[in-house]
Amino acid sequence: MTAAIPTVSRWRKLPRTIFSAAVLAASLVGGRAEAQAGRASPDSVLEAIRREGMEHSQAEPLAQALMDSIGPRLTGTAGEKAARDWLIGRYRAWGVDARNEQYGTWTEWRRGATHVDLLEPRVRTLNGTLLAYSPGTRGPVQAEAVAVPAFTSPAELNAWLPSVKGKLVLASAAPATCRPDESWERAATPETLERMRRDRGAADTAWRRSLDAAGISPRWLPMKLEAAGAAGVIAVSWTGGWGADRVMNAWTLRMPMVTLDCEDYGLVHRLASHGQKPVLRVDADAQFGGDVPVFNTVATIRGSEHPEEFVVLSAHLDSWDGGSGATDNGAGTVAVMEAVRILRQAYPHPRRTIVIGHWGGEEEGLNGSGAFAADHPQVVGGMQALFNIDLGTGRIDSVSMGGLAGAGPVVRRWLSRIPVSLAGPVSVDEPGTSTEGHSDHSSFACRGAPAFDLLPVEWDYRAYTWHTGRDTYDKLVMDDVRSNAVLLAMLAYLAAEDPQRVPRDRASNAAMAPCTKPARSMIEFLESLLQ
Repeated sequence: MTAAIPTVSRWRKLPRTIFSAAVLAASLVGGRAEAQAGRASPDSVLEAIRREGMEHSQAEPLAQALMDSIGPRLTGTAGEKAARDWLIGRYRAWGVDARNEQYGTWTEWRRGATHVDLLEPRVRTLNGTLLAYSPGTRGPVQAEAVAVPAFTSPAELNAWLPSVKGKLVLASAAPATCRPDESWERAATPETLERMRRDRGAADTAWRRSLDAAGISPRWLPMKLEAAGAAGVIAVSWTGGWGADRVMNAWTLRMPMVTLDCEDYGLVHRLASHGQKPVLRVDADAQFGGDVPVFNTVATIRGSEHPEEFVVLSAHLDSWDGGSGATDNGAGTVAVMEAVRILRQAYPHPRRTIVIGHWGGEEEGLNGSGAFAADHPQVVGGMQALFNIDLGTGRIDSVSMGGLAGAGPVVRRWLSRIPVSLAGPVSVDEPGTSTEGHSDHSSFACRGAPAFDLLPVEWDYRAYTWHTGRDTYDKLVMDDVRSNAVLLAMLAYLAAEDPQRVPRDRASNAAMAPCTKPARSMIEFLESLLQ
């Protein structure tokens, strides 16, 4: 058994010389105990992990193959299936048992090319993308684009709807500006900045009040337009960053729904609002298939002494498909894969079982991880720790305890064993919060398990890459992905070896978030969206 080591909080009360002596003594005692047990000392294993991960990293070729060659991994698409087959092949090549475990079915969908052109009153090729799960156009559609007017009652909406038949409807608010706030703050006078914010706020408020007065939500509006015979819906979802727009799911069942970049949407909306009758041509290829099985990819390294206890490395494999799914969550996927490869070299016989979960359906509501947690209560009950990595490419700089009162000292003790170059910047958010639906750790935290969210440096994630067409391989910061993989491997090793179980008692001020029911089909997903 690994010798128990005093907590960092106790050591910090000692003079520096005594502190150093205590560290040395603990290391020697731990080394003697490990030698007597016929196992490598903790320091030698950590050093082997560091050396393998930093000197022989495979993170870059793994990332290039996943993001460039396989590409995005939208649930129910051939890209997601190809990625799962690739994962299985990689793990088996490393001597790791891996399988695809079905959690439900999904309607198959294939994206083709999207072309959007302004034809009148002048010619311009627009930057547009068909939203995920949208029907295609079945050949080019040419029609006038019209803006949604302001409504003061449901009767006004119903009176206007017949006029949209055969038209392309601009079903988002007009952007007041497509220039990021940081640009305004840097260059504008205080008066100009205040005027922009006032005008933008007024426009957003007017749009919301109009829909509220009409008795319809932004999600239901496209379906109303579809029922009225519109030729298609044009939308915008600007992130607030230069040229970056969200590309997520459509809200239509039979007609195409296309998103335009902020600048192009603003152009078309201004033309329509000023009576200049813009005409667009939309050619968007997409095909639906039948229902196909959807999976989690689960790999396992069986524990040598406590196989019934589990350390879980967690990252979702699926992505939206406007880009390549690089920072959400290709970076996390590769970090977990590389951590496992490192562990096979440096720590091939863990004391506890290490489970690797590459979850499906995270983007549609934590469906894969939620189904796994519901279907495998023995893993939840025997969980020592789960380390989830999501939210971008950045170097991990904090760990949330998810509302657990006693987990912080244990995690800080693990971090104290890790080289300062990797763990020094990492803070422990204690007790943290049990976030509902934030990422896949929530599927386990809601069941009381010690599931920890590893939070990275932001790297403009929200403004530029999260669910956008700019989420591509070039946005990865490979030094950060590499160091995250090494840190994950070290945390997995320390959690697997620790003689102490992570306590599950909750802080008095940290309520446990409820578990959400996973959608095990696209029908269940759509029903949940429209509730």
